[in-house]
Amino acid sequence: MSGLKISLLFAAACTLTACAGSNPHFDASKPHHRPTGFVNNYLDNSKIGEGFVRWQWTRFTSTLPTDRPERVPRQAVDVAYLQANRTDTTATWLGHATMLWQIGGKNILVDPIFSERASPVSFAGPARLTPVAMRLDQLPHIDAVVVSHNHYDHLDRPTVLALQQQKGGAPLFIVPLGINDWMKREGVTTVQGLDWWQAHQLGDVKVSLVPAQHWSARGVADRHESLWGGFVVQHQGYSMYYSGDTGYSRDFADIAAKFGKFDFAQIPVGCYEPRWFMGNQHVNEPEAIQIHRDVGSKLSVGVHWGTFRLCDDPIDQVLDEFPKAAKAAGLKDGEFVLPALGQTFVLQRAVPPRSVLELSVPKRAGETDPQATASALPTSSSSSSPKNPPL
Repeated sequence: MSGLKISLLFAAACTLTACAGSNPHFDASKPHHRPTGFVNNYLDNSKIGEGFVRWQWTRFTSTLPTDRPERVPRQAVDVAYLQANRTDTTATWLGHATMLWQIGGKNILVDPIFSERASPVSFAGPARLTPVAMRLDQLPHIDAVVVSHNHYDHLDRPTVLALQQQKGGAPLFIVPLGINDWMKREGVTTVQGLDWWQAHQLGDVKVSLVPAQHWSARGVADRHESLWGGFVVQHQGYSMYYSGDTGYSRDFADIAAKFGKFDFAQIPVGCYEPRWFMGNQHVNEPEAIQIHRDVGSKLSVGVHWGTFRLCDDPIDQVLDEFPKAAKAAGLKDGEFVLPALGQTFVLQRAVPPRSVLELSVPKRAGETDPQATASALPTSSSSSSPKNPPL
């Protein structure tokens, strides 16, 4: 084993075993708050991460299945449409858990990572195996960024700092409690921290933070110091949901009880093996389908796959396992789908339908239901995508 691997293993083990510090957001009236940080609603936090060293040793001493990134389908992004759109409700998968949501005339970036590695350093750590679907300079002006938790594949420092410098002004970063403190230390001032069930109004778009079953840490002594969660975004009766990284729990029934059914959901479906270690923090395909049903989503899209090798399952395994799980669960066609990298889902079209904007994006032949419409662009498993410039 190389010295670098040993060092990274030691650092990761420390991250999972270190004691947390103080919690400046502590509220004794809230059951998920602790003086040292935060806890899950339905799982003892000490159960997450049990056996980490054993798992890492197994990974270093075993031969894992090979990634086949060429299997991940890709679709050219209609950049001009996304930059011009102010009326349609859309969702575009950019890779891993990163999506661009457009709703109520607002551009919301979800868990953005545009770096080549999901790591605290640029020279080591999980590498991007499929190219990012859009460059940062191709994005429309981002109004808000939502970050579910502080792990490196979801909170990427170079991406945050690049977005902070976007032309036309920085976006508002809407984040769980504790991450707002990290942002301010990095010089980001346009940030709003939220606790579970709290909301921020972005014009007439409402953004709420909701519970998930997960954990947080970026270093060797900050375990659980910042909160984690998912997001609900609502505008004029249309509702979108992102679960964030999560194990399966009763949290989803709680979310459905508060918000009702969702029109769209973004749910992780990859990075879940070995189950004995990942089971309480990352859902697999059948559990993702159960979340889809728990929250009553009309259309769900599976993310957190096809980009970085973070767990024992290859980045393309979901292409084989999800169809089996969907068939076993009796899902209808198009109810819960795996997107192509770069695919845009036009969820709700502008009214009146013959607007100038819609004329620029013609419907596909036979398209009748705008609730689950994918952008009519060719899909290819081998087409090239733009490489993001160095951050």
